[in-house]
Amino acid sequence: AVVSTQSGHYGRGGKLIVATNDEEVSRLDALFEKGLQNKVPGLAMVDRKQILELEPYCTGGVRAIHSPNTGIVDWKRVACAYGDDFEKGGGTILTQHEVTKIKDVGRELRLDIKGPSSRIIAKHVITCAGLHSDRVAQSAGGKTSPAIVPFRGEYLELRADKRYLVNGNIYPVPNPKFPFLGVHFTPRMDGAIWAGPNAVLAGAREGYSWGDINPKDLVEMATFSGLWKLALPNLSYGLKEIAKSALLPLQIADLQRFIPAISAADLVRGNTGVRAMAMASDGSLVDDFTFDQSCHGMLHVRNAPSPAATSSLAIADLVVERAAEQFGL
Repeated sequence: AVVSTQSGHYGRGGKLIVATNDEEVSRLDALFEKGLQNKVPGLAMVDRKQILELEPYCTGGVRAIHSPNTGIVDWKRVACAYGDDFEKGGGTILTQHEVTKIKDVGRELRLDIKGPSSRIIAKHVITCAGLHSDRVAQSAGGKTSPAIVPFRGEYLELRADKRYLVNGNIYPVPNPKFPFLGVHFTPRMDGAIWAGPNAVLAGAREGYSWGDINPKDLVEMATFSGLWKLALPNLSYGLKEIAKSALLPLQIADLQRFIPAISAADLVRGNTGVRAMAMASDGSLVDDFTFDQSCHGMLHVRNAPSPAATSSLAIADLVVERAAEQFGL
């Protein structure tokens, strides 16, 4: 096992998916049925009284799905363990090696590099470039779609003396009308409780703050028709997310739907992340795994949607299977 509860890198705190009104209850029922069909272990539907037994301050919930086996993990530890296994198997990890172009030169593939090495030659190449997956694939002659559009998620964090307000993961019922999940409470292995995130169009692929602006990235987004087709029907939603980023009370109001006792004094601004949203030219978000082959010997992982971290080992099996098929191994 990569981690265990004894190692201090993994904890099993359970999860509540909480409905706060009748409309959400109907979606919750459908989600519960899917969970049963997928044989999620220990899954149970709980009422308001049972919610309060699990989360005494979650007084906004009327019904919830309880998943007692949901856990949290120190993902840095997991990633490092994967890296160690790779190196023990004879692999080499090179950082600060930006791939600028991949070219088929007969029986070999040439990777032009911006970094310590100017060029790498390989027989087979698998790319998994996250925020730059479309660019890397296109540099090798891959398809233009899907394109990556960066959305920043900004978290709040409960002050240390207010962590008692949350015991485990508290999540909203997904709303299919909107492209993002919505705010939720996530305990961390260091004891912190993260709350959020919102979803704001970032000004750069690596746009972790409002000050991170990349003109090239902005031009690409502004000229991508798919983004406009997504943005215009969801303009009200997008403007609200921007307002939440600027005005803390608006973001807190979303959290108070679940835990009304939370106030601005209980929270501080926390970390941010950038989602690599794969988007088709018609404005639809790609919600499944997408692969692309620009030439023989090359496989591009164009999209690996959430929960990609949780499912990383299963995804690895799928990538290996696809690679073996594509490469004739």
